[in-house]
Amino acid sequence: MNRRNFVRAIGLSAAITACFASPFAYAQAKTVKVGIMHSLSGTMAISETVLKDVALMAIDEINAKGGVMGAKIQPVVVDPASNWPLFAEKARQLLSQDKVAVTFGCWTSVSRKSVLPVFEELNGLLFYPVQYEGEELSKNVFYTGAAPNQQAIPAVEYLISKDGGGAKRFVLLGTDYVYPRTTNKILRAFLKSKGIAEKDIDEKYTPFGHADYQTIVADIKKFSAGGKTAVISTINGDSNVPFYKELGNQGLKATNVPVVAFSVGEEELRGVDTKPLVGHLAAWNYFMSVKNPANDEFRKKWAAYAKAKKLPGADKPLTNDPMEATYIGIYMWKQAVEKAKTFDVEKVIPAVGGQTFTAPSGFSVKMDEKNHHLHKPVLIGEVKADGQFNVVWKTKGPIKAQPWSPFIAGNDKKKDAPDGKTKI
Repeated sequence: MNRRNFVRAIGLSAAITACFASPFAYAQAKTVKVGIMHSLSGTMAISETVLKDVALMAIDEINAKGGVMGAKIQPVVVDPASNWPLFAEKARQLLSQDKVAVTFGCWTSVSRKSVLPVFEELNGLLFYPVQYEGEELSKNVFYTGAAPNQQAIPAVEYLISKDGGGAKRFVLLGTDYVYPRTTNKILRAFLKSKGIAEKDIDEKYTPFGHADYQTIVADIKKFSAGGKTAVISTINGDSNVPFYKELGNQGLKATNVPVVAFSVGEEELRGVDTKPLVGHLAAWNYFMSVKNPANDEFRKKWAAYAKAKKLPGADKPLTNDPMEATYIGIYMWKQAVEKAKTFDVEKVIPAVGGQTFTAPSGFSVKMDEKNHHLHKPVLIGEVKADGQFNVVWKTKGPIKAQPWSPFIAGNDKKKDAPDGKTKI
């Protein structure tokens, strides 16, 4: 081989080696893989399937406008099937085999806790779009849902207030896993700080997929005889359907015992007779019914996408809070990549902090530079007969998240940290 051909061969070999050494080198030129990890089967499919769909809608939008830094996004969709250990396996597959640049996914905290060690070990990047219990920070996760001070605490404050009915007794009803139990631990401490006695707090849990709420609703009615009572519901997944049906069956109306839900939105109420549920509440950071240009555009795009893709429920297209949080996360990641000028996770992570986005809620939301949580507005809505929500209370502007609740002992010594792990 002559010298010129030898040099060419060495150059080609080096180029090939560089390409395969970094999963992002080739991706930047052609395509970039993005993971979408949501339960499309099992008890959580009722809530999570639509998050997969709205993620694909956002990806189609971005690709239609040239992609990210000229690279078209290639979604890699996996179904962990409401199986918490399977979430970890799918996360490892996305990072190790598919070499995704980022993953958008999870709903329950148990699924997030399952994948967290994998993302930290392999230095992956996860955008988590659902309200949760806090008590966590990770360099590798951006939380686009609400922390307790952006949902649970304001909701209970509202119920205690005159406008919210002046509740004196509370039933804390949830699905039996980390999010409801930790949230209720926080709420118990908060309620006690407001002078609510231990005897006036009842706490109940049911397993995932629970369907028989006859006895529980009867117990709630009995408990409410002791004074003005409200129910705080952290029920997740398809169990919400039989719970709300049983409320209607037993005539438990909002005027007597209001229920405020943290995991029930427009999608979960689809197919439920909402007429008996009028006046019951939900606390979120977005409702489909809010009126502003950004939401008008979001709803219009979703309706067109659902119709074009012939999605289930396309005849009655609904949007909800975790859909908005998913949509925000995808665009913030895009903006961060363009700021960093690379898909390299180590460089993208600091670029996400400080990103802003005009959300369908009508507010400009910001990703906190230190704690990886969004500054978000808080809205409380009443169920209407058509399954939509009438906003009865909202904050004047976005609220900064408090991942470490002041109502848990020892958290006063914990601080937000850029690396997500240094707590004191």
